[in-house]
Amino acid sequence: VLLSVILIYIIYRGLKIGAEKAGYSIEAQKKISSSFLSVSFLWFILVNILSVKGIFLDFSSMPPKIFIVVIIPFIVIIYFLVSKKINRILLNVPGQWLIYIQSFRVIVEILLWMLLLLNLMPVQMSFEGRNFDILVGLTAPVIAYFCYSKKKWSDTIALIWNFAGLILLANIVITAILSMPTNLRVFMNEPSNTIVAYFPVVLLPAVLVPVAYAMHLFSIKQILMKRKVVVR
Repeated sequence: VLLSVILIYIIYRGLKIGAEKAGYSIEAQKKISSSFLSVSFLWFILVNILSVKGIFLDFSSMPPKIFIVVIIPFIVIIYFLVSKKINRILLNVPGQWLIYIQSFRVIVEILLWMLLLLNLMPVQMSFEGRNFDILVGLTAPVIAYFCYSKKKWSDTIALIWNFAGLILLANIVITAILSMPTNLRVFMNEPSNTIVAYFPVVLLPAVLVPVAYAMHLFSIKQILMKRKVVVR
């Protein structure tokens, strides 16, 4: 819960600063940042309430109800990814911010490992199994430092790193889906992946995973947009 709140606040601050640097009026800056904050916390509260009520525990339907917390953030993020207003802000957000923030994935992997130790999560979802996402969190500060802070490495390195991060994230998301007690289940070891339907672990697919792939996508887009600006 605390990690989700911190990430939402960091993104809120980034939006606010980016909007200011982009030359938006004070009124527009407040509208953009407050809209993000309002929508994020409404989503945060809604997901938690539904998980406490056990709505996401029904894995018999296809797709399972837990998919709601995966699909809605994805649609929203894609919408903002093509937004011209966000493009303007994105060009004014320091590139290293979009990469440094990915360090939070180390904390996520430690929390997942703790769930494994409590026998609440299948082994393949931890770094003892098929989850290598911790590598992204560990390398994020290195990439941000050398590609942006020191500028010793080309932004091509950051681009490759972002794509690699998306691949590793897709790997664990697919593993998580194939570990759920549905007709799609491939990993039959116990326990099955039902822990993501419970509070507060539901924040993993509802907030933490979306933040992870959103930062990759926005970082990739920022790099490509800045290259176009240089060419022009």
